[in-house]
Amino acid sequence: INAEYMGWQPVRTRSMTMKKSGGKVASSPKAKKAKTTTGSKSSKKAGLTFPVGRCKSLLKSGRYASRVGKGSGVYLAAVLEYLTAEVLELAGNASRDNRKKRISPRFLLLAMRNDDELNQLIKGVTLPAGGVLPNIQSVLLKKKGKATSSLSQEV
Repeated sequence: INAEYMGWQPVRTRSMTMKKSGGKVASSPKAKKAKTTTGSKSSKKAGLTFPVGRCKSLLKSGRYASRVGKGSGVYLAAVLEYLTAEVLELAGNASRDNRKKRISPRFLLLAMRNDDELNQLIKGVTLPAGGVLPNIQSVLLKKKGKATSSLSQEV
């Protein structure tokens, strides 16, 4: 039986009236706003760069406690962001002192070992390709005053 003959018309939907060339249906303006924002919502509210949601989910999955509070992810993200900024600032200063533009593991080690609080934090840590702090004990250094006076007495 012919549908047109019976007087039946197909219902036209939005997808049937759109052009076929693009392939995608135009989205609403609200959907476009959601795509343009960067970072997660909780990180943006807290004014942080580090991901608050990821920190919170890692706290939950790590089984550090039976319950995890609302602000725990924000606190952890803030602490991690502060420590990262502090270490990078000190390492950048160390690389600038050595007239280099790139921060290497050596400069990270120099920065953290020369800072008292960071040194205490990473007391037992070995950084690969970091080396050691330059240190020569005073006993091994030659004394200029005694070395010249002893030579003059012998002659």
